[in-house]
Amino acid sequence: KDSKFTHQSKFLGETSSISFALNKVFLLKPQTFMNNSGGSIKSLLSYYNISPEETLVVHDELDLPVGTVKIKLAGGHGGHNGLRDTIKALGSSNFYRLRIGIDHPGSKDDVVDYVLNAPGKSELIGIEQGMTNAMTVIEMVVNGNFEDAMKALHT
Repeated sequence: KDSKFTHQSKFLGETSSISFALNKVFLLKPQTFMNNSGGSIKSLLSYYNISPEETLVVHDELDLPVGTVKIKLAGGHGGHNGLRDTIKALGSSNFYRLRIGIDHPGSKDDVVDYVLNAPGKSELIGIEQGMTNAMTVIEMVVNGNFEDAMKALHT
C-alpha cells in the first residue's frame, strides 16, 4: 500500500498511517542515526499508548542472505545497534521484528562500511524482492495471525 509520510518533529521522524480492516497502523521512519532510533520509536509508542508487544520493527539483517525475510517475536539485539537502542529505549525486547536480509560482507572489519554504503544493483534487486515478500505478511501480523505470517515467510 502506498503511504505519504510527513515529518513529525515530536517523533524525530516521518510518519504515516494505513488501515487493515479495523486496525489502524502507524508507520514511522526515524530520521535519527540508526544507533539512536529507539528514542524515535519510544516517542511514537508513548504518544499513541502503544505497547512494545503491539510493535513491528523492520530492520536490515546481516545474518540472512540478501532478500531473505524472517519474522520473530522478542529476542536479543544480535549486535544490531538500532535494535540495541530500541530495546534500551523501550525497556523491553518483547516486540516483533521483520528482518530483511542484506548478507554479510565476510569480514567483521568490513561491516560498518558495508551497511553505510548503498547496495549494489544485484543486492538492491534482492532487497526489493524481500520487501515485496514482507508486504504480503504484514497484514497477517496486524490482524493477529503471526503464526500464519511465520509459515508464509519461513517455508
